[in-house]
Amino acid sequence: MRHQKRGRILGRSSGHRKALYKNLITDLIRYGQVETTLAKAKAIRPGAERLITIAKRSHSGRISEVHARRLLRARLADPDMVAVVYDDLADRYADRAGGYTRIFKMGQRKGDGAHMAIIELVE
Repeated sequence: MRHQKRGRILGRSSGHRKALYKNLITDLIRYGQVETTLAKAKAIRPGAERLITIAKRSHSGRISEVHARRLLRARLADPDMVAVVYDDLADRYADRAGGYTRIFKMGQRKGDGAHMAIIELVE
């Protein structure tokens, strides 16, 4: 039984799954939205929102800027996206207490019937 086991496995090894999450979160920040399966969208949502919260905590002085940028760099596949999260998204969501992403269900994929969704950053 899987009592008290968190997270989704998605039929991948742990390294493959971590790389998938890192790439999906990076693309979400780069493009503002990503079309993927519903399970993947639900899996990356906490990680994406946590990155914005880290940047916001640094702006409020609760953690240092260097530490926040290093945390962001470790969780993103593209180092250029660190500046986007730290400078743009932290300022955009400064007055918002949470819920920086939204998931739209799109129905099933034609080939294999997987439930598809769009995850996007809230305006």
